[in-house]
Amino acid sequence: METTTITDKTLLKSKDKIKATALAIEIKNLEKTFGNKCVLKDISLTLAKGENLVVLGKSGSGKSVLIKCIVGLIEPDGGTLTVLSENIAELEETGLNILRKNVGFLFQSAALYDSMTVGENLEFPLRGEHSLNRQELDSLVKEALENVGLYDSINKMPSELSGGMRKRIGLARSLILKPKIMLYDEPTTGLDPITSKEISHLILEIQKKYNTASIIITHDISCAKICANRILMIRDGMCVAEGTFNELEKSEDPWIRSFFE
Repeated sequence: METTTITDKTLLKSKDKIKATALAIEIKNLEKTFGNKCVLKDISLTLAKGENLVVLGKSGSGKSVLIKCIVGLIEPDGGTLTVLSENIAELEETGLNILRKNVGFLFQSAALYDSMTVGENLEFPLRGEHSLNRQELDSLVKEALENVGLYDSINKMPSELSGGMRKRIGLARSLILKPKIMLYDEPTTGLDPITSKEISHLILEIQKKYNTASIIITHDISCAKICANRILMIRDGMCVAEGTFNELEKSEDPWIRSFFE
C-alpha cells in the first residue's frame, strides 16, 4: 500500500486556509490620503473571531478612518482589506450591503433618528427583512433592548434619553441583526466615568453572549483596560505598538507610557 506524502507547500496552504477561517478581519498595508495629508500609512492588522481588539491613539491619528474603510464607507488608496473572507475592494454594492448586515457599527453620536421612537429606531435595520412578521419583529426588538437593559424605554423619543442611554440604544440597534463583527467608534466619548464603565462592561457582555469579534476605537484607557484582549496603538496613521494591556503598560517608550500614566 502506497503512502501519500504531504508536501511542505501543500501543508503551508492548508495552514493559511485554517488561519483565514479563524480570522474575522485581515488588513494588509492599508493606506489612505486626503489631499496632502496621509491619514493611514501602511496599516496591517488581524482580528480573530470572538476577539476584542482595541485600537488606541490620540484624536486625529486615523482610528475612525480605519473602521470606516472596513465597512466601505471610505475607499482606501492602497492595501487589501478582507472581512469575513471577502475582499472589500472586489465587492459590488449588493455584495457590500450583504456583508454590512454582518457588521454592526456604533457611531460616536449613536446616530439615532430623532423623529422615531426607540422601538422604531430598532426596527429600522429590519425593514428589508420581508420574511419577518410582526411578532418576530417585536421579539427581536425586545431581545436587543433587554441586552442593554432598556426595554422600558421602547416608546420614548431619543430626546428623552441621556447620553449613556442613547449609546445603549445605538448599540441595541447595531446588535439587532446579530452581527458577527462589531465596530465601536469612541463608545465612551462624552460620558461620565461611571457611565463609561457601564458601556465598557456592556461591550464585554455582548462579546461573551454572541462571540462577536470587535474593534474598539478609543483613546479612553479605562475602556481599553476593561475591553481589550489585545491592543494596537496608532500614532500619525501608523501602527507603533501591539500587545496586551499589561504588556504595553510596562513599555519603556515615553509615548506609549503616556497613555497609561
